[in-house]
Amino acid sequence: MSLFRTKTVEQSIQDTEEPGHRLRRDLSALDLVVFGVGVIIGTGIFVLTGQVAKDKAGPAVAISFVLAAVVCGLAALCYAEFASTVPVAGSAYTFSYATLGEFPAWIIGWDLILELALGAAVVAVGWSGYAASLLDDMGITIPESVANPPGEGGVVNIPAILLVLAVTALLVGGIKITSRVNAVVVAIKVSIVLLVIIAGLFFIKADNYKPFIPPQETNESVEGLHAPLMQVLFGITPVSFGWLGIFAAVALVFFAYIGFDIVATAAEESRKPQRDMPIGLIGSLAITATLYAAVSLVVVGMQNYKDLSTDAPLADAFKAVGHPGFATIISIGAVVGLTTVVLILLLGQSRVFFAMSRDGLMPAWLSAVHPRFGTPYRSTIIMGVVVAALAGFIPLSKLAELVNIGTLFAFLVVSIGVVILRRTRPELPRAFRTPWVPVIPALSVLACLFVMINLPVDTWLRFLAWMAVGVVIYFLYGRRHSRLALADTPVKSR
Repeated sequence: MSLFRTKTVEQSIQDTEEPGHRLRRDLSALDLVVFGVGVIIGTGIFVLTGQVAKDKAGPAVAISFVLAAVVCGLAALCYAEFASTVPVAGSAYTFSYATLGEFPAWIIGWDLILELALGAAVVAVGWSGYAASLLDDMGITIPESVANPPGEGGVVNIPAILLVLAVTALLVGGIKITSRVNAVVVAIKVSIVLLVIIAGLFFIKADNYKPFIPPQETNESVEGLHAPLMQVLFGITPVSFGWLGIFAAVALVFFAYIGFDIVATAAEESRKPQRDMPIGLIGSLAITATLYAAVSLVVVGMQNYKDLSTDAPLADAFKAVGHPGFATIISIGAVVGLTTVVLILLLGQSRVFFAMSRDGLMPAWLSAVHPRFGTPYRSTIIMGVVVAALAGFIPLSKLAELVNIGTLFAFLVVSIGVVILRRTRPELPRAFRTPWVPVIPALSVLACLFVMINLPVDTWLRFLAWMAVGVVIYFLYGRRHSRLALADTPVKSR
């Protein structure tokens, strides 16, 4: 049995029509854009701006956000071609099955499980912290013992568990009701972000923008396993400020955009995926990039970048200009914003799990679709319970960067896959074509690799350990139960 047998695009599309495994096509292009905006706008816009401005880029942090959006845009162009050509649940997993083969597809699917499940748990924990702070401002105090996991001053994080379970129930109830709730919540948090931007304009001081690009400084880096891989491999010491500092900041603010690719996991539930998927992917990225750049320009204009808070820069900037009331508004925006992030991450996770199960690489019963709601309810419930347990009982602070490396790996594989599918199946109808192939995919690969080598060594080691576990599971179960392996007809092999 070949490890690199591919599943044809035609077979992938045909599988979406199987009775009992058919998802409802209820999503419009606007729904997909809102999904993308919902998952991208999270802690990045409320926290990351201050951290990067103070430590890396100074007032020029907006340039870093724009450059990071360009990096993501390169990957988005590749995702858009795949999602419109292979409109099937599973995102990078499904794309890899059609181009690289079964074993690479399993690896990327296992990687996506890490990215999405762990990401949802990490964000749920962050939501719990913001919610507790907001309630405390209202005079309601949640005991630390029930708002933190063991090892972080508590016994269990009940708010995080309740959030994940509530979101899971919503996802089981149907994709359309999920999209409606998401649309309302996204409208609220975008309104809050716009309010903060407009209000902040009245407190900007021109002197805070000088110098817009501070002089470059050598940045003392951590050592050992916590040092960036780039420093260990090449002996390159990271710098702060100057143009090199702006480029170094890209590796940090890139993570604020993580999640737009989840739009591709909903391809099978889109009414007109050939048209709607590119709009959803690229549109959501363009909107959030504009908001990120505007917020960063406002906050560094309100307060000198050297004085910015690294925990709550927007809230503290308003406190510094004598308007603490806005801090409460920003906290509400953070709580609302993170709710939709958890929602969309779990949506993407359940669809990847569903696609892998339908292909036989996971137990087949996981791909059952609810007869009334039209959702993969079993995979949704199981992953919801797993994520709730992670968020409630496991200290996740040191594992958060695994989400980043998992996402970048998926971007890299999809970028390579576009070139391969152009070569192996040039006749396929493509409603959207990535421009300047292979230049755009090559630039996307190089950009992803640049960001990946800026991650710590211990993150790489944990990632490789997770991948090793996935390889073992594939050879013990997936390889023998694969539908392609069990098929009587000859399969296409690479």
